[in-house]
Amino acid sequence: MTTKTLFFALWPDVRQRDRMRDFIAPLAKLVEGRAVDRREWHVTLAYIGEFPEERIDELLETKQDITMEPIRLRFDRLEFWPRPKIAALVPPTIPPDLDRLVETLKGRIFAAGIESAQRVYRPHVTVVRNARQFEAQRLAQSAMIEWSSFELMESVSQRGSVTYRPIVKDF
Repeated sequence: MTTKTLFFALWPDVRQRDRMRDFIAPLAKLVEGRAVDRREWHVTLAYIGEFPEERIDELLETKQDITMEPIRLRFDRLEFWPRPKIAALVPPTIPPDLDRLVETLKGRIFAAGIESAQRVYRPHVTVVRNARQFEAQRLAQSAMIEWSSFELMESVSQRGSVTYRPIVKDF
């Protein structure tokens, strides 16, 4: 049985990535570590993990069944997270619509027979990996980003790096 590493995420478009880059760049340059290519920036909603390839249509149907109100996230600082050793762009609060979407997805994943990790949800964008510790830094100007959809994503590991790609299927 072939599996893929999957997760649901808010996946920025090129315009959103450019906007985030403009806000992040001055601070990210000060962080020691391996910068994450902005084409890989995303906000994970729910991690699925290894999932049978032949059952991916179930997850895509779940995605189609969920209506999402536009979600606005205001990112205002860059934090060091010691356990994964990352520099993370984070919002000051979690909008209620985002919290509901995450809980809905977790419920659907559980219904598909997958146990999700019982972690506190902390939306973020990883901008530096293998980061050296630093004090949290406020952005000179907060970045408001709005999403009106989310994606089922695949994580692909190859030669010491990870890339992410949306899984799309026409129904």
